[in-house]
Amino acid sequence: MDALERLKQVGLFSDLSDDDLGRICRDVTPLHLEAGELLFEENDPGDSAYVVTSGSVEVVKATEGREALVAVREVGSVIGEMALLQEAPRMASVRARSPTELLTIPKATLDQLLAVSPSAARSMFRVLIDRMQQTSERLRHSDRMAQLGTLTAGVAHELNNPAAAVRRAAQGLNDELDAYTTLLAGTQTPGAGIARERALALIGERPPSTGERRSTLALAGEEEQVESWLEQHGVEEPWRLAPDLVHAGIDVTMLEQLGDDLDAATLGDALRFVVSSISIRRLVTEVDEGARRLSDIVRALKGYAFLDQAPVQDVDAVKGLEDTLVLLAHKTRHVRVQREFDPQLPKISALGSELNQVWTNLIDNACSALSEVGDDRDPTLTLRAHPNGADITVEVEDNGPGIPPEVRDRIFDAFFTTKPPGQGTGLGLQISYRIVVLEHRGELTVDSEPGRTTFRVVLPTNPQNS
Repeated sequence: MDALERLKQVGLFSDLSDDDLGRICRDVTPLHLEAGELLFEENDPGDSAYVVTSGSVEVVKATEGREALVAVREVGSVIGEMALLQEAPRMASVRARSPTELLTIPKATLDQLLAVSPSAARSMFRVLIDRMQQTSERLRHSDRMAQLGTLTAGVAHELNNPAAAVRRAAQGLNDELDAYTTLLAGTQTPGAGIARERALALIGERPPSTGERRSTLALAGEEEQVESWLEQHGVEEPWRLAPDLVHAGIDVTMLEQLGDDLDAATLGDALRFVVSSISIRRLVTEVDEGARRLSDIVRALKGYAFLDQAPVQDVDAVKGLEDTLVLLAHKTRHVRVQREFDPQLPKISALGSELNQVWTNLIDNACSALSEVGDDRDPTLTLRAHPNGADITVEVEDNGPGIPPEVRDRIFDAFFTTKPPGQGTGLGLQISYRIVVLEHRGELTVDSEPGRTTFRVVLPTNPQNS
């Protein structure tokens, strides 16, 4: 079968006259690909379109470190025409699934065809729209799965930390209880009971914490003073007791309150007893803190997904932002987060899980930008939420390098991304735009300059009335 007959069987060219097809056939060239061979890569310039005449090819897009299969094109399919029509780089990579034969149509030939044939232009337009819709839906699903994978990895990481802390504290608590039991059961020196009561009273006399961390140098100085005091009073192994006493907030002044009527053995026994008591309390606190952290993460995950709730409900935007921060804690660990939330912010009628997807995209993008902040300033993420008449306004701001002016108008376009290949689908902001603007009748805009980028979301409190 010659090239003209092959092109007649392609929907894109089926309405063309033999003369028009003849002009195309004069410029087409055959191309053979072996299975697995690349036809072109994502971001390559679009200089030709291709018609599959035998075999099949697969369209794949790199996203979040993996490949997403967008489509499989078989005999009669046109490949690569979207980049030609948009005069843009290739949006995805194409490779042969099996030994494949194609016809190569140069861009100049296709441009000439569209200029002289309205029917070809209409057909190409229909194919372009269908292709965009199919690709967008597939990649939107892939983007959600990639986002779910990112969140899952982050949640697993966040759950692991407090779970490991609880386990370590529980093991330490078990060891400390053994030591405590040994102290209780050991032979007590005369007056040991009174000495222990005095020592335990020191715990209640510790000054309240100011929330300030003492420097390593200050702690070392206090430990040296306590160790010297213990040594002067004949207590065995003072270097073992001194650090625990200082970290418990007990200094030389408080030790003096024990009195001079205790011999070295009784004093040492009493101090070891109080150190063991403090350690047990500390370990119990660590178990409680770890369990609380686990509970917070599970509660945030449930709130983020709006489990067991209707699709549309009264949504607290601040809670959604906070839940998202909990689940993205692995990405904000080295970022200073500033919150500027109006306490009078009203709830809005919305799709809670959809809005949380918006917060995730915006915060994740901000964290990516903050990874490029230099040493001259702290990477800072600022979240704002305040009433705005009958609406609410939520802002996600970072002090990263900013969005270049030449691409600012395209950041909400499907498949457009400023991230390197394989690190983004170019759909996160486009999906966020659809959720905010189309599904909630709101606004999503961006202001950017070097050192400050602000994504602003305006949402009506009741979309049905807007």
